[in-house]
Amino acid sequence: MVDSCTVLIVGGGGREHALGWKFAQDPRVQKVWFAPGNAGTSRVGTNLPIAASDLEGIVCWAAREKPGLVVVGPEAPLCAGLADRLRQAGVRVFGPGAKGAQLEGSKSFCKELLVAQKIPTARAGSFTEVSQALKFLESLSCPVVVKADGLAAGKGVMIAESHAEAKKAIEEMMEGRIFGEAGARVLVEEFLEGEELSLHAVTDGTRWVLLPSAQDHKRVGEGDTGLNTGGMGAYAPAPRGTAKLLQEVEETILRPTLEGLRAKGIEYRGVLYAGLMLTKEGPKVLEYNCRFGDPETEVLLPLLDSPLWDLLVSAADGDLSKLSIQMGKGAAMTVVLAAPGYPAEPTFGQRIELGGEMKDTAIFHAGTKEGKGGVEVSGGRVLAATGWGADLATARERAYAAVGQIRFSGQHFRRDIGHRALGKVVS
Repeated sequence: MVDSCTVLIVGGGGREHALGWKFAQDPRVQKVWFAPGNAGTSRVGTNLPIAASDLEGIVCWAAREKPGLVVVGPEAPLCAGLADRLRQAGVRVFGPGAKGAQLEGSKSFCKELLVAQKIPTARAGSFTEVSQALKFLESLSCPVVVKADGLAAGKGVMIAESHAEAKKAIEEMMEGRIFGEAGARVLVEEFLEGEELSLHAVTDGTRWVLLPSAQDHKRVGEGDTGLNTGGMGAYAPAPRGTAKLLQEVEETILRPTLEGLRAKGIEYRGVLYAGLMLTKEGPKVLEYNCRFGDPETEVLLPLLDSPLWDLLVSAADGDLSKLSIQMGKGAAMTVVLAAPGYPAEPTFGQRIELGGEMKDTAIFHAGTKEGKGGVEVSGGRVLAATGWGADLATARERAYAAVGQIRFSGQHFRRDIGHRALGKVVS
């Protein structure tokens, strides 16, 4: 194993830019590469002409160049076994193997593990036959949640307000294949009421380091209205994430999850990212993700006072026992600037004008590329403007000040990120 402080980050979004930005602050880190990266990542490292989906290209490059660490950003390469292949090639990698990544790649696998470990979650059924799914549907009161079992780019979840709407969703997924093979199996589950919370644990398979709680804003419009998106903004820590609540989550959710994985012979080294619903009965698991969240990464990393290298390498090597991590006492907020038409039919190619640097802020690129006239829009979520400070109000002020420096045609963003905690809309 080569121990040089060099890093390959797989992916090309805001999450990957934030990871590279944090690594680049460590004077020990000699080099950061991105596969493929974006217009922003080229400012903190070197972009490679290798797609995140090109597993063979990534493994060949890593085996040849021998980076000290590979961090896999998106879920799809993890579910496809990229981490397994890198480990087989003798490359240190942060991210679970394909079996562990089933936590995100198969909602049925995740639900079965939760039930077997007696972890609080919604009542659900998993089906490959439409008739069986519809029969189970009759036992649930509305609203009802219908989920495609496999990866669907964050779009495979539908909340149905009536049984007729749920029936249509089931048939469209299983018979119409609107999400491809991801919908060959579906989960039909009860709707949980409450407030959502995102919780990230960096784990070596047995031990874990808990990062601050965060809250994402999925809907495209103010007041949590409109279509679901990949996330229009986030903040951390979330006021609902009290020390008492986090301790409860660790003991009733995280610990039995890792115990259940180990019982299956799965050594999970990476991020265990729990999407929780804070119900009247207590926290329940909505879903698990097998990688850092986006845009949560953009608010978690500015709050990390310890080197990211030490945290991720220790987890990748399977031993967090000797690591001491320091988190900042302040807060952070990020606001996503989206392309016109996002999330339904975004349009690309607009030139982006970026403002100058501001105190305690960072602009993380997501859907950008270098064009002939400068930086251009190339994805639905274009930029994430992040601010941090002593408290959430200060973080929001700085984040929206950074938003005000950015210009591109048709841009839109939510003006109420953090409204659950602060109760205001930015004018």
